[in-house]
Amino acid sequence: MNHSTQTHTTPQGFGPSTTPRLPIPERDAMTTAQRAAADAIINGPRKAIFGPFVPLLQTPALMERIGKTGEALRFEGTLPDRLRELAICTVARETGNQFEWQTHAPLAIKAGVAAQAIESLVAGRRPQPLLPDEECVVDFVTELMRRHGVSDATYEASVACFGKPQTVELTALAGYFAMVCWIMNVARTPGPAGSATPGLTAFPA
Repeated sequence: MNHSTQTHTTPQGFGPSTTPRLPIPERDAMTTAQRAAADAIINGPRKAIFGPFVPLLQTPALMERIGKTGEALRFEGTLPDRLRELAICTVARETGNQFEWQTHAPLAIKAGVAAQAIESLVAGRRPQPLLPDEECVVDFVTELMRRHGVSDATYEASVACFGKPQTVELTALAGYFAMVCWIMNVARTPGPAGSATPGLTAFPA
């Protein structure tokens, strides 16, 4: 089955064209390396080819390594689910990525982030209400995304809240999801099929 034929997806991008540039090829059109990489993803914790792994299938060796990094951060990380999902949502909003937003916004609410905070974030506002550790995550990730670094005050607040190891993990998490969001933005990879979560709109001009 060619998964590029799936319906009920939110198009990626806010320009005149949102047609995917790099849909998944039919299996019989894949190279041996592509089939092996696809099987590795399918047989791992993700169970299917979706999201960033659709365009990454163009470069199987890179797909494998990026996939392992994502597994380490998502399934072996030490940040609580609530904070990890909030960080991912913050990156998705900043990059305007439909797939990660529609995937992780409901997971953030399920993990305990206030639905009102997610609604504020999707509207482009600072999310409220937030718990103190959630404020620390949003401040750190937002500053990192917009300034490509953080101030001493923001860094010290993160270390006080999470410690140095988790501050590094939070930085790597934001960087990983920024990367896969950029890949999907370039490829115009749409949101997940059948998502009940509304897609993102462009930030106000």
